[in-house]
Amino acid sequence: MSGKAAKDRKEFVTILICNNPLLSTGLEVLLANTGFVVSEGGSDKPSPRRPHLYTQPDLFIVDASNSSENTLEIIKRLKVQQPDARVVMVASHFDVSFIRFGFGAGVDGFCLSTSDREVLIKSLELIMMGEKLLPGALIRSMLNEMAPGAKSDQDTPKAEPLPIDPGIHKLSKREAEILRCLMRGEPNKVIAKKLDVTEATIKVHVKAILRKIGVANRTQAAMWATERFTTRGGSP
Repeated sequence: MSGKAAKDRKEFVTILICNNPLLSTGLEVLLANTGFVVSEGGSDKPSPRRPHLYTQPDLFIVDASNSSENTLEIIKRLKVQQPDARVVMVASHFDVSFIRFGFGAGVDGFCLSTSDREVLIKSLELIMMGEKLLPGALIRSMLNEMAPGAKSDQDTPKAEPLPIDPGIHKLSKREAEILRCLMRGEPNKVIAKKLDVTEATIKVHVKAILRKIGVANRTQAAMWATERFTTRGGSP
């Protein structure tokens, strides 16, 4: 869908992908009597196992409250199935690293569930015109961190990372291979199938990787690897 075509449209078929019934109902109320017409999308809701839709949507609004790999997997499948449709994530807050992976998966914009109705509608309209959108509050926060005199990371409360193993930078060949899979956002089930091992084995390797490089979760591990892997597939 071109930016001009989207701008000329008065109504957009919108599908909500939301596990929270309160959020889903709230979005339906907010979108009522606007150019965003909420559709049920047929009997099948998009999911990694059942991504089929019976309508041709213009916009997907996805509940990103959990910010999980499963959410990113749904996004990727939606973009493959409906490449011209816009995808917007909605949550009460967003982690910067998750936003990065979201854009990589094909997300067109991020909206806060705490936004006023007018802000939400205008944000969706901009996204339908082809704009990439981030919440203003997040942008201001990022700018404040970059401003002279801003508090250092040591002054900002963070989730405590796992203790760094003395063997940091000494990942095995298999661990490095799994870490590259984490960079691509692949879930354990996909990695296990690719490497012809059990999913439990992958979980053990992932825990070892997190401990060795001193991070708390898979997203942080992927960020760590992105900064340290060579362009042509090197190892840490």
